[in-house]
Amino acid sequence: MSQKQRIFLWSITAALGGFLFGFDTAVISGVEQSLQSLWGLSVWEHGLTVSIALIGTVIGSMTGGIPAEKLGRKRTLFWIAFLYLLASLGTALAPDWWTFLIFRFLGGLGVGASSVAAPMYITEISPAKSRGRLVGLFQFNVVLGILIAYLSNFLLADAGAEPWRWMLGVQALPSLIFLLAVLGIPESPRWLLLQQGNATEAREVLNMIDPETAEQTFVAIQQSNRHKTASTRLFSGAYKTPVMLAVLFAVFNQVSGINAIIYYAPRIFEMTGLGKNSSLLSSAGIGLTNLIFTMISMNLIDRYGRRTLMKIGSIGLIITLALVARAFYVHDFGMTVPLLLFGYIAFFGFSQGAVIWVFISEIFPNEVRASGQALGSFTHWLMAAIITFTFPYLSEHFGGGNTFLFFAVMMVLQLLFVLRLMPETKGTSLEQIEKTVFVH
Repeated sequence: MSQKQRIFLWSITAALGGFLFGFDTAVISGVEQSLQSLWGLSVWEHGLTVSIALIGTVIGSMTGGIPAEKLGRKRTLFWIAFLYLLASLGTALAPDWWTFLIFRFLGGLGVGASSVAAPMYITEISPAKSRGRLVGLFQFNVVLGILIAYLSNFLLADAGAEPWRWMLGVQALPSLIFLLAVLGIPESPRWLLLQQGNATEAREVLNMIDPETAEQTFVAIQQSNRHKTASTRLFSGAYKTPVMLAVLFAVFNQVSGINAIIYYAPRIFEMTGLGKNSSLLSSAGIGLTNLIFTMISMNLIDRYGRRTLMKIGSIGLIITLALVARAFYVHDFGMTVPLLLFGYIAFFGFSQGAVIWVFISEIFPNEVRASGQALGSFTHWLMAAIITFTFPYLSEHFGGGNTFLFFAVMMVLQLLFVLRLMPETKGTSLEQIEKTVFVH
């Protein structure tokens, strides 16, 4: 196996956490009505059933850096895989509502923790020249997982007396594959050296990654540890720049309105006066568009850089959101709004969707990368929860025009952030990023 193939295999293994992240997030859409009917759930109970995983995700993202730092990246990925496996079997076999909630919450913890550990692991084992594309595999797998969940729900709609159990239980198969595959990947060389002081094993992994630069990288990691600040607390003044960048990037990711549009696409289309049939097209079309443009972005991110993709994407998001807002203001819908939303998804997948996990995983120094990644992921999921829960209220009370105009204005601020504050990190080693840009 060549060096490139080996690193790709390690990266795609870690990125399976993203596939299960996407699958677990989307699979509930096919079973929520069956569960409401089966257990006679009230409106409040139904809402909790759908959102309990998101609560777990927020907590998992907030705490995911702790095991990644204490146990290591590889062992954390193993336990995330175990959580996914446990959650899929537990929800599929749940005899009652409370049991279902517990296992669904555990799946959410896995989703949150995987958004911390998987991008961080891939970042730390990737050569600088291909790091963007390899970390981008995580987001690609998230989008792929969502699509496969929709397809799986469709295929299993008539499976047995209780199809919902099969819809949830089928996730056990990729979870088991993830769990077994993780056993075959090495630990992060940066964690081995800086947290365990295991220079021998760290050198071995670096030689497997790139024998030509292994010694140079080894020395750079050692030096970054020697010169690190006396405080390893994330919120000390030394790390204010990467903290600010990660929080702003994660906030902008969600105030673009992405989750509102993905979760409420049928509702949005109905607000424009289109029939219910369009909701089926919107789910599949939006998912497919997201997948295609995430793939395009993955192939361009290391060639043209993170900032270039973000500039193009921000401009496209501003235009599409502003035009959707205009359509609501003048009540000029037709096929305009669906096409604009597909365009919106294309620009999002090309920029924010692919860049977020790459950028946040790169910008923190080695000694606080786990807690920094957790902060970025937590901010992302907290904002996702806020936007998802408030969108129906905002659209009903302020109208579609004002809601989409708000998203457009936020993307103007994002463009200013990219132009004024966001540094370029393509083709630069993690230690060089740390040395020249972020730690003051």
